[in-house]
Amino acid sequence: MARRKVANPLAFAVLGSLGERPMHPYEISTMLKSRGKGMSIKLNYGSLYSVVGALEKAGFIEAVETVRDGNRPEKTVYAITAAGRAEFDDWLAELLGKPEREFSQLEAGLAYLPAFSPDRVVELLDQRVKGLVAEVEQLEAAHESMTSMKLPRIFWVESEFRLALVQAELTYVRRLARAIRTDGLEGSGFWRQTHQLVEKLGLQPADLLKDPVKYFGEEFPWLQEIPPDAR
Repeated sequence: MARRKVANPLAFAVLGSLGERPMHPYEISTMLKSRGKGMSIKLNYGSLYSVVGALEKAGFIEAVETVRDGNRPEKTVYAITAAGRAEFDDWLAELLGKPEREFSQLEAGLAYLPAFSPDRVVELLDQRVKGLVAEVEQLEAAHESMTSMKLPRIFWVESEFRLALVQAELTYVRRLARAIRTDGLEGSGFWRQTHQLVEKLGLQPADLLKDPVKYFGEEFPWLQEIPPDAR
């Protein structure tokens, strides 16, 4: 069954929470926070009520009662509907079983890596390494805590997956920074020389590529193979 493509991850978390029992929005936010779901799903608690309203409008959840705690304002309790359960099931099946191309911010940055000089890129990658190391330490500490609490692994596999991703990125970024620092990255010579010429001559990189032989000589013969509209 093709789902109706509600795309907000917070909506997915709300449906998953209400699949356990009826709750009011504040209970949902408290439960998500206490379970650490913010580590795996980008949770914007400020938009929680608008998400709940959108799910109700779509027929995925429904108000079942209002409750009042002392003199506090009334709270509406919501329950998931049959349509909501079907939507959640289809969504979960899609997330688990269908590989999807995800575009990361790092990938976007790497696509335009040569816009900065090699030295500047190394500086920034080293900065990223520090952030990744900090996240690895944070995740490992969280896992140690959950292990000491005797929590079954099933309750933190998403965090385990995140750790594997961060560790893989850390390994790659360190290797890339080292290759750039030592000019071991193929094309580093051209990259470094381009920035030196731009600074020395006051030209744009595109100006250098209009006549590569003039500026680079025969040192980089592959430049001649680049189509003019790609320069």
